[in-house]
Amino acid sequence: MATGDSTIADYAFSELANAGFYIAYRVEFLLPEFEYNSLPRPWVHKYTQQGLMMLDPVMRWIYGNSGRIRWSEIDIADTSGVLKRAAEYGLAYGAAIALKDKTETGLRSFGNFARSDREFTSDEINDLARRLELLFGDLAAPVDITEAEIEALGLVKNGLLIKEVAFELGISEGAVKQRLRSAKDKLGARTTPHAVSVASGYGLI
Repeated sequence: MATGDSTIADYAFSELANAGFYIAYRVEFLLPEFEYNSLPRPWVHKYTQQGLMMLDPVMRWIYGNSGRIRWSEIDIADTSGVLKRAAEYGLAYGAAIALKDKTETGLRSFGNFARSDREFTSDEINDLARRLELLFGDLAAPVDITEAEIEALGLVKNGLLIKEVAFELGISEGAVKQRLRSAKDKLGARTTPHAVSVASGYGLI
């Protein structure tokens, strides 16, 4: 799903996480539907190249728990010194927030937030959790969009014109237009191509 810097900026995570943050939405087999990473690039490079994710006590906590916690409170041995190395890149203090998916078992979403100067306060962690849930709510596909509307968008995505969609579905052109108008409203889209793009981003078509 394409969500740009401006969308993330609306939630102002960086106001609290001054050293950076990583957000992942609906993760399945380590692959998220959406992710955003503002952590220092040199650290991300080292973290990726050295395969530190499987050794990181924070990530191990995230994948085994739900809730919110400071890095310093995680009771998992950091035998590889991942957090000590992270501190060398300004990631000295942190908080993790993990949420199980409400609709699909096995999926989870999370945010991992860092500061360079001090621990997060409880109020700040609660605020980050609130902002994270708002973001995830905005990323979720609308539940009221119908199969008929999705079907019409799918045919438009495949290059069919309105009259061709009508013929394919055995309905009038007016009915096709109504389905597309309704889909645009529910998806918050300006145009039909925009609705197709948004629906594709949600994985609906």
